[in-house]
Amino acid sequence: MRVSGLDGALARIAAGGLAGVVVATATQVRLPLIAGCAAEGLPVYVEKPLAFEVAELAAIEAVAAPVAARSMLGLMMRYHPAFRELAGADLGGTYRFSFDIGHDVTLWRANWRFADSYAARAAGGGVLLDLCHELDMAACLFPAATLDAVESIGHRRYPGVDMATRISLGGNALGSVSMDYLSPVSTRRIDIAGTDVRRVVDLLAWPLERNQMFLAVMRDWLALIEGQPASGVEHPPRLDLVGRSCRMVVDAYAARHFVGELTGEKP
Repeated sequence: MRVSGLDGALARIAAGGLAGVVVATATQVRLPLIAGCAAEGLPVYVEKPLAFEVAELAAIEAVAAPVAARSMLGLMMRYHPAFRELAGADLGGTYRFSFDIGHDVTLWRANWRFADSYAARAAGGGVLLDLCHELDMAACLFPAATLDAVESIGHRRYPGVDMATRISLGGNALGSVSMDYLSPVSTRRIDIAGTDVRRVVDLLAWPLERNQMFLAVMRDWLALIEGQPASGVEHPPRLDLVGRSCRMVVDAYAARHFVGELTGEKP
């Protein structure tokens, strides 16, 4: 049965006969869908980020509470084997860490233009939200991390959209998360400096098909729906367990300080 629009989706949810619902809409229209699913007792799989505004996040957390333990947020990097190794390691001696990701956004997909995408919108677009996996991984591995500052580079053609962002984290270690849409050479790297060991991880060098992580998180969600045990991943992105990470994302988004602006034709 094909449905279109928010009203059609809500009507289909209310009609019954569903085991769960995947919510992969634009971020600002997720609240009514999640609320409709929760009212019917339907678990959801929601694409990240869960929200980009503090009030919206609080509202989603409230309405989703009845199904949150059986629902998932699409933070699939938690299933990356390199991240899982770090999640199982003793990081107690860490004094400095960094997470870096950079891609040329114009090369992401065939027959796709950044200017026409949701990512190019001032409300809910930009690299911080689009590539928030790195901030999520930092929040998982370093639960004492606090948000200190967020500096962004914008673009004259896309007011309010961050093209490159650096997040400074404090707490008991010096941390940073950097992401950009601009790098001509793709990079995805974790660097952890500790008193006893140095860990440098090139995530792009791992022999891993990206879809394996999507399939892994989806298998865990289906297991939750059926009341079965999940895979035992160290940081399951269950909706009732991702609150701190989601709050760090919305707080960082609100704290962006634009320190520069690009003027070229790209992206």
